Amino acid sequence: MNNIEQKTKRKAVKKKRYWIPVTIILLLIIARLLLPYIVKKYVNKTLANIPGYYGQAEDIDIALYRGAYVIKGLYLNKVDAQTQVPFLNFPQTDISVEWKSIFDGKIVAEIKMYSPQVTYIFEDQNTPTEGQEADVDDWTAVLTDLVPLEINHFEVHDGKLGFAQITTEPQIDLYMDQVELTADNLRNVKETERNLPSPIKATGVTIGQGLFDLDGKINLIKEIPDMDIDFALENANITAINDLTRHYGGIDFKNGTVEVFGEIAIADGYLKGYVKPLIEDSKLISKEDGILGVIWEGFVGVFKFILKNQGTNTLALKVPLEGDLNNVEAGVFPTIFSIFENGWINAFKTNVDEEINFSDAEAEADRISEEELDAMSGKERRAYKKEQRIKRREQRRKERQSENDAKESI
Repeated sequence: MNNIEQKTKRKAVKKKRYWIPVTIILLLIIARLLLPYIVKKYVNKTLANIPGYYGQAEDIDIALYRGAYVIKGLYLNKVDAQTQVPFLNFPQTDISVEWKSIFDGKIVAEIKMYSPQVTYIFEDQNTPTEGQEADVDDWTAVLTDLVPLEINHFEVHDGKLGFAQITTEPQIDLYMDQVELTADNLRNVKETERNLPSPIKATGVTIGQGLFDLDGKINLIKEIPDMDIDFALENANITAINDLTRHYGGIDFKNGTVEVFGEIAIADGYLKGYVKPLIEDSKLISKEDGILGVIWEGFVGVFKFILKNQGTNTLALKVPLEGDLNNVEAGVFPTIFSIFENGWINAFKTNVDEEINFSDAEAEADRISEEELDAMSGKERRAYKKEQRIKRREQRRKERQSENDAKESI
């Protein structure tokens, strides 16, 4: 009898040994089959709740083996838009765990977007909507919420940015395609004071076959991100923007190239930088025929001769940018001086000047803080220092919370 009982028990144990893994496998298969439906429903519900916008995702793919899901055919448009051109059109967005960061003790996400398009139709975005007001902060926050983890690595491949005005005469259509962008280390490095831990690089081809390049470093951990960025647009055919210049300036370019160079640095909310557009080897044609057109062409021609460097046949501006981010203004007199400096003293270099550094904005932020302190009474100074201590503690609290969230995820 004992032998029979032992055999029965052994059979039961064997059955359990097989049934447990079989049950787990079946549950995983069911979960795998249901997950795309569940995630798609969540994504579409999230998109439907954006005030002033509507959109959906066509399909969701799940890749459990690499901790990823792929959103296919996501689009977003403004409610009551005059056109049916999607504001956001993302054919494929790959969201996954960044496995290399796990070895650093943090679980973060990486995003790779393939052929995304952002098309800003001026009339659509400025059309009043019934009910809730559309706000850019709403849709950007919601799209970020679609990623369950903090984003540490971001890539764009073959992207396109567009701007259009369809009710103007002529219609305006500006774009940059073949956009490649990489931003790394966005969340994975513990912030040190005024550090720029995240490299960013972007390239693209603009209207008129201009080559765009952006290179720099940023710190997105701060509420107002610090950054040190250079950018350049080179060798664009200026006739490609004739619709724009004709509408806003009443002029056409017969030939010529346009280039734009700039540097921007932000430290503790203080910005320093410049934007330097140059027009080379250009010739204008009048907006209208007849005597008025001839007068206009002559006026523009004389004005351009005065402001052009005749040695390099270059017309240039240099617009300095400096100040608090809530009140960024171009300096009028420095801008005027730079025009005449280019025309009669020396030609601008056709590249980035490399004269703006992160330390420039940093020093200016420190100087303003010192001046503010000197102008305060003793009571005001104590209150200001207390406020700064509270801000620093809050920043450190956010950093610790972020680290704790990552550890809990592990």
